[in-house]
Amino acid sequence: MIAEVPRATRVDFVDDALVLRLEDGRSVSAPLAWLPRLKNATDEERRAYQLVDGGEEIRWEGIDEDLSVAGLLGLPD
Repeated sequence: MIAEVPRATRVDFVDDALVLRLEDGRSVSAPLAWLPRLKNATDEERRAYQLVDGGEEIRWEGIDEDLSVAGLLGLPD
């Protein structure tokens, strides 16, 4: 049986955390302290993300940051 790959539908920022919205309805947060480029980015830079590979990856071109959804969930990429 092949497990479904987790996919993001949206990224939000609240207080000092990134909140990842997944297509299965879950929301997962990670402290910005774990993500220094995003922590030091402006609100505008944080909002300028792209979902890549159907939501498996998140890209912030302006700050040269790439995150995998699986990695944020502690799963192997």
